[in-house]
Amino acid sequence: MTLHGLIFYLLASVILASTGMAITRRNLVHAVLYLVFSFIGSALLFCLFGAPFLALLQVIIYAGAIMVVFLFIVMMVKPDLSEGTVLPLRQLLPMVLFGFMYAVVGVLVAVTDPAGRAVLETAVAKPTEFGHYVFARHYLAVEIISLILLIGLMGALHLGREKVPKEPEEPS
Repeated sequence: MTLHGLIFYLLASVILASTGMAITRRNLVHAVLYLVFSFIGSALLFCLFGAPFLALLQVIIYAGAIMVVFLFIVMMVKPDLSEGTVLPLRQLLPMVLFGFMYAVVGVLVAVTDPAGRAVLETAVAKPTEFGHYVFARHYLAVEIISLILLIGLMGALHLGREKVPKEPEEPS
């Protein structure tokens, strides 16, 4: 097995494990943090495959912007965080382990990147051309994603509203 194969299987296992942790957490903030780990692992996988631009977009869009929206929604719902601000060891240990593994894999990808030595042809696209391409070919996906985010935000606002107790009616 080559070093790239080993890195691939290591990244794939860490992505699966962190995604599994995100799905099984009761605390929503912890679930979002594990999902960020999963997105960063996916970005490292893109980088391993020789697509650093997609890796950068993965980190900026998903691990950055989408997770900020998710955290905003979680905070609007106001989850019960009564277990304290410091994470217990059983929850802190997997996050530290995943972070260490990502650091090791990131260094290995950066050091052994075969595409880093290859001269690539420069592709230049103006933002208007890119926008025309995305909205001409993928407009439905963009609209569906924006609608899903809007529905999630509206749901969070609805769930996060203060409940006003109804005043008892006086018999006349």
